[in-house]
Amino acid sequence: MSEDCGIINLSHFAMLDVEGPDHVALMEWLCAARIGGDANIGKGIYTHFLDENGMVRADLTVMRMADRCRVVDGADAGRRDFHYIRRVAWDKGYDVTVTDVTETYVTIGIWGPNARSTLQRVVEDPSGLSPENFPFAVIKPIRIAGRNLAAFRISYVGEQGWELHMRYEDGLVVWDTLRSTGVMPVGVETYANTRRMEKSLRLQNADLLTEYNLLEADLARPKVKEADFCGKAKHLEHRARAHQPAMLCTLLMSDNVDSKGVARYPVGTLPVMDPQTGETLVDELGRRSFTTSIAYGPSIGKNIALAYLPWTYAREGRELVVEYFGEIYPVEVAAVGYKPLYDPENRKPRS
Repeated sequence: MSEDCGIINLSHFAMLDVEGPDHVALMEWLCAARIGGDANIGKGIYTHFLDENGMVRADLTVMRMADRCRVVDGADAGRRDFHYIRRVAWDKGYDVTVTDVTETYVTIGIWGPNARSTLQRVVEDPSGLSPENFPFAVIKPIRIAGRNLAAFRISYVGEQGWELHMRYEDGLVVWDTLRSTGVMPVGVETYANTRRMEKSLRLQNADLLTEYNLLEADLARPKVKEADFCGKAKHLEHRARAHQPAMLCTLLMSDNVDSKGVARYPVGTLPVMDPQTGETLVDELGRRSFTTSIAYGPSIGKNIALAYLPWTYAREGRELVVEYFGEIYPVEVAAVGYKPLYDPENRKPRS
């Protein structure tokens, strides 16, 4: 996906259809991003659900269709968010129907510098994929091998490309047609961790948690939408702060060799500590710092971790340590907030 392109099986996505007279009003209340307005029809909107305290409850995409909203969600969050959407609709009296269509549709991702040219080899209308005909975040129908698909131009791995959504029974035919071009299948770990972390993208239920707000995750939009939404009052309070109590930062492991000379590639939740005191960092709200995601970044050549650090520690170049299986490893703060470590356009690490 750095030099050519790859395809990824994303059939684990949860999909929920919200339809009925009040479907836009319900999604506008649930989402921090603007969902309403005719200009959003035919687009995919990356957004979040906040709880009443303005903390991040969910991270998902809303595909705005003419007659419904389709929520594209993570596999581990789909059922949770399905019941939450239904409960909010019931409590607020919205006239909607919420249907789990996860087993009706599947998704294939295609990404990389050659994603467009590869996809153009198999679609019925190659010109429809040109940048001027297919802007970012737009959803358009395409046909591959006689099958109808919805192509959504978006990326979670830092390279250009699309999510291809189709009915379940068409998935294998489309997959095989793409494979006939010679495109390489890529493991979902690349999507879920290594590549998205090089791009500084966040993962729900790992980096995005109800213990932290949208500004601490550095995912708040430049402006707050006019329409009311769940958690808006608290979100405005958070924005009014001089600074946030903590910030989600990107850490690079400076040395990953243990005391026996073995290179380690940690996974899991590691405490982030002050190298002078050996104590786990604690912010002004009493929240301790742990790695929320950690994986090896092949483009960077180092182990990458995300972690919320107290404001006073959230400084690029700050040297800290983490503990893994009883051993201490040095890390450095490479980025505060959303800052990609790898520029896929130039295909080189950020200096």
